Amino acid sequence: MSARTHTPPQPASTGRAEIRLPWWALALPTLAFVTLLTLILNPADAQAATAEPAVTQLFERIQQLITH
Repeated sequence: MSARTHTPPQPASTGRAEIRLPWWALALPTLAFVTLLTLILNPADAQAATAEPAVTQLFERIQQLITH
């Protein structure tokens, strides 16, 4: 006759999965969000960075369409 083996009781689960993210998984989207928000709040800086006048005019036209 074989003897039953006793398994240790499982610890109670907290209902959460433990997920560890690298530091850049939060830093990069946050940096992108802040950069885009800065460009939206201060579009003069974004227009000064473009070298082509046609691109600048396109952005100005898009901004006018959005604000009106």
